[in-house]
Amino acid sequence: MTLVLMGILLISCGTSAQEQSFTRQDTLRGSITTERIWWDLSYCHLSISVHPGDSSFTGNNLIGYRVLEQDSLMQIDLQPPMEIHKVSQDGKELDFIKDGNAWYIKLKAEQKQGDIKYLLVEFSGLPKVSKRPPWDGGVSWGKDDNGNHFIATANQGEGASLWWPCKDHPYDEPDSMLISITVPDPLMNVSNGRLRNLEHHENGTNTSHWFVSNPINKYGVNINVGDYIHFGNVYNGEEGKLDCDYWVLPYNEEKAKEHFKQAHLMLEAFEYWFGPYPFYEDGYKLVEVLYPGMEHQSSVTYGNGYNNGYGGRDVSSTGYGMKFDFIIVHESGHEWFANSITNWDLADMWIHESFTAYSESLFVEYFWGKEAGAAYCRGTRLNISNDRPIIGQYEVNHMGSGDMYAKGANMLHTLRQIINNDEQWRQILRGLNKEFYHQTVKTKQIENYISEKSGLDLQSFFHQYLRDTRIPVFEYALLDGKLIYRWGNCVKGFRMKLKVYINGQEHWIQPLQKWQDLELEEPIKEIQIDHDFYVGTLHAIEAETVK
Repeated sequence: MTLVLMGILLISCGTSAQEQSFTRQDTLRGSITTERIWWDLSYCHLSISVHPGDSSFTGNNLIGYRVLEQDSLMQIDLQPPMEIHKVSQDGKELDFIKDGNAWYIKLKAEQKQGDIKYLLVEFSGLPKVSKRPPWDGGVSWGKDDNGNHFIATANQGEGASLWWPCKDHPYDEPDSMLISITVPDPLMNVSNGRLRNLEHHENGTNTSHWFVSNPINKYGVNINVGDYIHFGNVYNGEEGKLDCDYWVLPYNEEKAKEHFKQAHLMLEAFEYWFGPYPFYEDGYKLVEVLYPGMEHQSSVTYGNGYNNGYGGRDVSSTGYGMKFDFIIVHESGHEWFANSITNWDLADMWIHESFTAYSESLFVEYFWGKEAGAAYCRGTRLNISNDRPIIGQYEVNHMGSGDMYAKGANMLHTLRQIINNDEQWRQILRGLNKEFYHQTVKTKQIENYISEKSGLDLQSFFHQYLRDTRIPVFEYALLDGKLIYRWGNCVKGFRMKLKVYINGQEHWIQPLQKWQDLELEEPIKEIQIDHDFYVGTLHAIEAETVK
């Protein structure tokens, strides 16, 4: 497909998702099963010993939950080759059976509605090794330049149950979490939240205890083990003083102290656009890792080489992408969209990635101006495939197309043009973060909120860009001084107003799927589509094409 900035033909590549079969395991993982729905996850205390010698984990997870309705069978998820060895409640060992990645716990004690209960799950194994983190989930076992062990987890797509037993569905999050990780001295583990205590043991290991006081999505929980040094500073933000902590390898300390100044710039820009940083109680961290980086809540991982751009390149091909470190900006943007506002189902991952990809252009706009931000967003259109819908299939643990990044960003940029009021748009973005603060949400909630606050009927707009692969095409002809036009290549009932320039003058028109005509006092000789709309154009040369 040829993508357009303005006035160039765009050809559709199809309208429906590629056929894909799903298994029973996909359903067990991706749906709210009867063994999940009856209990509400409230707390986790995850304790793990990391063994670099044989790349294994051993540990337990104390799961706190509230009983919503009486039941006696609980689903916990853990993917092989990890194994659950023992489950107990109130000091009594429980029976369990395994069905692939799902482990069913047979509870003995009565589970009364409203009760708060705890379950201890003991486990161990050789967690899946990530071959290409963070895109391939698992654990990375590496060495730093000094030969020290350098270990990290990353598991956005494949889920937290790759390495720890949990209720591995995004709809339900623990309200708080304690993460206790034991590693060999002199290594240090850095996880989410605040460091409560660091214990040194006689056997040459240490245990770091990190407490997260806010709800946390499970894929955002992380372990980072290295020969870290720490420095920090304070950002004076909308909610007061925010502790910013940085954990890096010793030989990168001086570079990090200079380069990580961008974190304050990111916070300044995103608090302006999105509202207060969502986790003041847990602080903000950048943690150096051996892969590019990821959005682990209050523990953003960083491995972009202390350079601007993304792996040395500009994802927008405009030059603006080399003015900032992509990983610091993008992955930190997820603190608002992914970690505070979290998708209810994996199919709605666009909520995480589209808004955060769009945040890059908002960062550029904040520091280099509106046109710079718009140019950056338009430039990312070169990364769009239009291969599958942005929304995946529900209840089978399925994400939509990778177009949720660049196409999703350009969808939001187009929506901003339709609203045509920059302050209203900013208040909608801030309002989303206030309305859905620390919540799991569905696409419809996001759609309805934006529609309500904008006063626009956006149903067909979202249907077009989220659930269809086609890009709407503005078809037009200039005949006898008149403009004849319509929307083509679009979903039934598609409606979107469009800004055009006729003979150099700005006009707003409302194309439909049937031909319309526009006649002005002076003959229409030239028309251009505003290039901030992500649409295609087709110039109907022959009059016959519009009859």
